[in-house]
Amino acid sequence: MKRKIIHISEEKCNGCGACAKACHEGAIGMVNGKAVLLRDDYCDGLGDCLPVCPAGAITFEERDAAAYDEKAVLENKRKKGRKDGEAANLASDGHDPVSQLQQWPVQIKLAPVNAPFLEGAELLVAADCTAYAFAGFHERFMKNRITLIGCPKLDAVDYSEKLAEILCRNDIKSITVVRMEVPCCGGIEYAVKEAVEKSGKSLPVQVAVVSTDGVLKGLSTL
Repeated sequence: MKRKIIHISEEKCNGCGACAKACHEGAIGMVNGKAVLLRDDYCDGLGDCLPVCPAGAITFEERDAAAYDEKAVLENKRKKGRKDGEAANLASDGHDPVSQLQQWPVQIKLAPVNAPFLEGAELLVAADCTAYAFAGFHERFMKNRITLIGCPKLDAVDYSEKLAEILCRNDIKSITVVRMEVPCCGGIEYAVKEAVEKSGKSLPVQVAVVSTDGVLKGLSTL
């Protein structure tokens, strides 16, 4: 049958995954870093995914497609719920933990300055070494936060301009900074402080310092 259905441009898609999260039917998935329509009969044609795409990669088209199958969608959700439950059980049993990553990309240099996942976000700005040093990094710091990472020494750039633009363009609720105790990591803390000042906003900022042997040394506020 001919009906209205979404079309995703592989060329325009930036791989942010916002559309996949917005699709309540599970019709969209991420394959090789790109959003794809997994099954025609999962797509209801209502287009909840369109307004969240920052790249304008999603449009409507009218073509021959299988009819929307609500029964198949519900069955898929049931299966997915079972798999998610099994993954949670593995984590609680001491097997592979569940990742708390909410978005992609995570590098400060690569992150967009404006994207749906940034709106209303609790922001985590972390030195990349901290995730290797602190064993509970995902649960303690990444959970329910949008994660941006970088190394001020290796990148040799001033992150404050990019971070300030992110703060100006989005309704960020708070910032958590996680850095190592080594002196060069002070650059990421300084960049966040400068970014907040440049944005002109009053935001709660918390700083966590991790020792080189993986111990959380303490928390402070900027």
